[in-house]
Amino acid sequence: MWMFIFQAVLISLSGALSPGPMTAVTIGKGSESPHAGAFIAVGHGIVEFPLMIAIFFGIAPFLAMPSVKLTLALLGGAVLVFMGAGMLRSARKGETAAGSYGKSPVLAGILLAAANPYFIVWWATVGAALIVTAADYGVLAFVIFMGAHWVCDFLWCYFLSFMSHRGRHILGGRFQIGVSLVCGILLVGFGFKFLYDGVVMLNA
Repeated sequence: MWMFIFQAVLISLSGALSPGPMTAVTIGKGSESPHAGAFIAVGHGIVEFPLMIAIFFGIAPFLAMPSVKLTLALLGGAVLVFMGAGMLRSARKGETAAGSYGKSPVLAGILLAAANPYFIVWWATVGAALIVTAADYGVLAFVIFMGAHWVCDFLWCYFLSFMSHRGRHILGGRFQIGVSLVCGILLVGFGFKFLYDGVVMLNA
């Protein structure tokens, strides 16, 4: 069982370390607070823990349905474009990223998890396989797996926000505005990528 947990942690880290919308927002919010990543991870977990439990009870085939993936891609893309546009407006005005999608990093974490179709698809495929294996070892293994996976997200997000905040102190306010600009562009890019994938699925 512990060998499986170790393997699951490595797979979880590979997902957490992959650049994506949550990385962009964590760096953007981190320029305001070194603790932003921790709260973003909490918001992420508010969506992720119920999802893991639902998959444990057999919801994975529903999440893998083409109509569900299409809906997630279109809605998620629209949300990310909106969030990214807000960050770009803030950067243009010389403001921080705080007002672009709400001051709460917990809310940002919730939105980023719920609005990312690839997050859901990952859990319906790779994540579901890990959960099935954990279930073979019993409920305790599943609970340990959930906690270990979330801790990987928590530590990585906290590290990103801490380093971003250090960069602001070293380089000043221009750095913070630059971070908002870059992260806003990335979010808009991810959003349009999700929308494009949704349109492709719609026309398939």
